[in-house]
Amino acid sequence: MEYYVLLIVVVALIFDFINGFHDSANSIATIVGTRVLSPLAAVAWAASFNFAAAFVVGTPVAKAVAAGFVDLAVVDQNVIFGGLIGAIVWNLITWWFGIPSSSSHALIGGYAGAAMAKAGVAALTWGKKWIETLSAIVLSPLGGALVGFLLMALVFNAFKNVRYATSDRFFRVMQLASSGALSLAHGANDAQKTMGIILALLVSSQTIFAGREGFFGMFHVETLDVVPLWVELSAYTMISLGTLFGGWRIVHTMGSRITKLRPVGGFCAETGGAVVILLASKLGIPISTTHTITGAIVGVGATTRLRAVRWGLASRIVWAWVVTIPASALMAALSYKLLAAFVHL
Repeated sequence: MEYYVLLIVVVALIFDFINGFHDSANSIATIVGTRVLSPLAAVAWAASFNFAAAFVVGTPVAKAVAAGFVDLAVVDQNVIFGGLIGAIVWNLITWWFGIPSSSSHALIGGYAGAAMAKAGVAALTWGKKWIETLSAIVLSPLGGALVGFLLMALVFNAFKNVRYATSDRFFRVMQLASSGALSLAHGANDAQKTMGIILALLVSSQTIFAGREGFFGMFHVETLDVVPLWVELSAYTMISLGTLFGGWRIVHTMGSRITKLRPVGGFCAETGGAVVILLASKLGIPISTTHTITGAIVGVGATTRLRAVRWGLASRIVWAWVVTIPASALMAALSYKLLAAFVHL
């Protein structure tokens, strides 16, 4: 059974990798869309800041994901595996169609769906983290839009007497910093969600590894108080590698199809998104980086004129946000039933 746990850890890290290339657009689309960096340079830049988050941010989001949504008494290997399969399938579907849906909500929805397939609605711990996460579906894009809008308005006022060529050169440099900050925020919030899933798996499987030494000894984790260092480094490495491979379908949607951006707009959108995501990470709230940066891009576009935003495309993206949790939950529930039929714990 220990090899089954090891397999699930590998699948969790594969999800983290997919999260990286699925959500790489969040941190590089604007800098690619404004042509400040080439796509290859942008993904390398973003990946390095994804990994740097390991040394800057703690693990409050990981602990929230591990215990804030599902009763650990219900959790077993099949629940975790089924949840991961549901999240991965939904991520790949939305990636294929170029829809910037939330990997975070796919993971949480999958985790919840598999748990409910095992023990019904009672498997969920209805409380603070569910309220925060569901509220963030609305509040994180609104927060990103508000901060992006205010920053853009402030910049317009501050640079109104500066020649366009001068300001454009300035914000091309500043966008490197804002893109780095957004990538740091992306790594900080999203990699921790995979850590949380692995932590829940290890704690629920602790009896399998009790008394073990050597390689399997590192899988023996008794409490949620501390995330093992190998789990942290593995999660940050995989999300960084995923970002390095990139998700070009979604880059195109985020970087140019929602609204046309210039370097000044890219700077404001990225800074607005980074502020909101880092604040949520500090508070231990697993929000969607996709929702947040999309909202920030819309907020920046709206400062020019409301017609500058392609509201038809934006509304389709919102529908993808709404259905992500139930869709991934359904896929995870079906996956759990199949696993439970063949893998008897």
